[in-house]
Amino acid sequence: MAKVTGPLSPRRSIGDAVRKLREEKGKLLNEVAGDLGMSTSKLSRLEKAQGTPLPRDIGDLIAYYQIQGTQLAARLERWTRDAGRRGWWTDYDDEVTEGLDAHLAYEVDAAVERVYTLPFVPALLQTQDYARAVFRDMEGRSQDQIRQLLEVRDRRQEALQRVEGSEQFRLIAVTHESTLHQIVGSPGIMREQLNELARHSAASNVSLYVLPFTARPAFSMTCMYAHFEYRDAGESDIVHVETHAGYFSVQDAEGVARYRSAHDALVRASLSEEASLELIYKIRDSPRAYD
Repeated sequence: MAKVTGPLSPRRSIGDAVRKLREEKGKLLNEVAGDLGMSTSKLSRLEKAQGTPLPRDIGDLIAYYQIQGTQLAARLERWTRDAGRRGWWTDYDDEVTEGLDAHLAYEVDAAVERVYTLPFVPALLQTQDYARAVFRDMEGRSQDQIRQLLEVRDRRQEALQRVEGSEQFRLIAVTHESTLHQIVGSPGIMREQLNELARHSAASNVSLYVLPFTARPAFSMTCMYAHFEYRDAGESDIVHVETHAGYFSVQDAEGVARYRSAHDALVRASLSEEASLELIYKIRDSPRAYD
């Protein structure tokens, strides 16, 4: 998969919009491309959100569909400017961000991120020492890669302070109880991590739930994923799933809705925020924890 060098949500919005305009006119892809003097493959890539859309191409499409001066035309022009932004993650080595770049591109513009994690705590809530141990012990990264990955993790965690207009970015996280028991690094690192989870739980834009061992098995509880929700009209939600084989995206509306429903079900099956926090403290303070 080609390296993702900028935000993906505006590209997807453009793709959805120009495809709908074409379908509403009852035209085939090659017809529109021919009328515009554009290659069919180029228009196809634009509709599939592949590559960076060019202002000239979007201007030609606006004129072709005669939507000049409309709200849709203004959104298309704004999305084109946004899609041209260079992602901050491109400052790091490709080996460091490989496979993660698309996730970062979805996350950078999200208004709400709903995550489910196991056996590690959510990335946006990890301490430096906890993250370092994961990169070192599980992934076997070099010291230079670990340094860069920790910087990437820091940049990602800045989202928790992000405010757009009057709205603050929200994180709604469900983590399996096993993450609280899984030793990462050392007992001391784990206790520090649990303290960090408690600290974040107090934030108004963070909701943290623990799915207990006693909960019945439910769809989506066997692998980590993030459901990204966008505030801008025309930007559709997306799900990014993490497996041992890498990441993959769920983009169709039905599939995304299924994951949203599944995450809501996981929240309902979890302990309340208050009870989750009590469990975090109980495990942290247990004299036998992490023996």
